Order: sequence, then structure tokens, then C-alpha cells
Amino acid sequence: MIGELKQILSVSRRTDIPAFYMTWFMDQVARGFIEVINPFNRQARQVIVSPERVHTMVFWSKNFGPFLAGRYGEHLRDEGYHLFFNFTVNSRSPILEPGVPDLDQRLGQLRQLCHRFGSASVQWRFDPICHFSTHSGTNLTNLDDFETIAAAAGECGIDTCTTSFMDHYRKIERRTRNRITFVEPPAAERVKILLNMEKALSPLGIGLALCCEKNTLGQLPPESTIKAGACISGQRIMGVHGGRVSLRPDSGQRKASGCECTVSMDVGSYSLHPCHHNCQFCYANPASDQRRHQ
Repeated sequence: MIGELKQILSVSRRTDIPAFYMTWFMDQVARGFIEVINPFNRQARQVIVSPERVHTMVFWSKNFGPFLAGRYGEHLRDEGYHLFFNFTVNSRSPILEPGVPDLDQRLGQLRQLCHRFGSASVQWRFDPICHFSTHSGTNLTNLDDFETIAAAAGECGIDTCTTSFMDHYRKIERRTRNRITFVEPPAAERVKILLNMEKALSPLGIGLALCCEKNTLGQLPPESTIKAGACISGQRIMGVHGGRVSLRPDSGQRKASGCECTVSMDVGSYSLHPCHHNCQFCYANPASDQRRHQ
């Protein structure tokens, strides 16, 4: 029975393929396989891409404009693939996300995705929540437009917002040195922020889910409806598209931190597909980092 399960493709946690690399991706789909390099051991693997082997393609992006303009989703759907979308829509912040389109454009893309492919196939990610200070001494967060985005998502029929607090990596400190300083809010402040987000989302019919925030989740009051999140949920995907996929936990993700994702195959590359959004908090390898090290 396990051999009959189709695969979920993650396109991609490692970079923004819908914004920058859809021509490459469609070429790989046309030839029937993608060569994926494991970023940790550098071993290559051929991933067969066909409707007989792939159940759903999960696209991750901060800018679905090129994807929508090229009607790539319609083409893939006509070929027999199911589609699912993780759309990260954060507040306006040219400091933190200098390469993403204006918020109004992104909200228009959100509406288009839901109209063309159904709101059940779209998850909104507000990720990550950032606290930072500029070198002029101003303390800021990226929560300013949260309620505006939530209202648009609610109008679209989206039922889930997934969020997390920023993870602090050494590479981020090097990237932002002499410009901004990221600050880690204390536990009590995290709880307060999440409860305020939950309060704003509840009247809109949107549930709040946490990505890899097991410790914070355990500190929430028992009456809270906030839950652990799964950006890729085999159960949800089967609920939307039918069929059968594996519900096995994804061992490549941070399960100990509270990741609830089920297994998928990521087909992106940190090194071959640098992301040009150049987000200051990015854990991956933005194009700006690669230029800096050349």
C-alpha cells in the first residue's frame, strides 16, 4: 500500500521559485525529473516528476506575480498536478524585505490565487515576527500591517495564518552589522503578541498556527485556540485534493521545535537558486550574501 502513495513536492523552502525560477522549474517538469542536491551531504538525487508520481506541488513565495502572469499554475493543473500555496505576506518593510513588491500588489496576488485555485489551497504565512532597532536608536517591529493583511485574507476565505518568531543565526548578524540589530522579545512579550494576533484573527474565521514554536506554545493560556502548525500537511492536502499521500513526519524539519509538517521532497537549491528578495532575517542564502562573498 505504501508504494501507491504519491509524493508531495516542496517548491521550495530553500528559495523563491515562483518569483524567480519558474522557467527553470517548468523545463524540469517537461523533461520528467529534477536533479536535487542535498545541501548537507552534497549527494545528488533524481526526483521523478509526473502526475503518476506526484500528488501535489506546494509552492512557497513572497511574490506570486510572475507565477500568476505566466499562468504556470493553470498549465500544471491541466497536466494533472494538484497545487497548494504557502504565501508569505508580511507588513511593508523596505528595511527587512527590500526585494518584495508593495503590499497592495501582494494582496492583489493573494486574491488572484484564491480566485483561480480556491482559498482552501492557500495558506497565509506571516513569518517571521521581527523585533529590531536601527542604529539611530528606533525600536521597531514588522507587525504594523498585520490587521490589514488579515482583513484581506479573511475576505478571500483563507482559514489559517502560520507564524513564528525570528530565529537568530550568526549569518544574519554578519549581514545586518552596522545597519540594524535584531532583538529577541522575552517569553511574556511573545505570548502577549500571539494572543493579540489571535484576537484580531478570530472574528475573521482565521486560526493562528505556530511554526517551530513548541516552547512558546506551551506558555499560552489553556483557553487559547492557537495550535502547532504544519506548512505542509498531508492531511490537509488530502482534504483539499483527495487521493493518498504519506502522513509520516518530515524528518528533515525541526520536529523537536514543534514542526508538524509531513514528508515532502524539496526541489530547490540554496546555491543554484539564490533568492533576490534579500530579506535581512533570512536563514538561507540570499543573492546579496553570495555577491558579498565573491
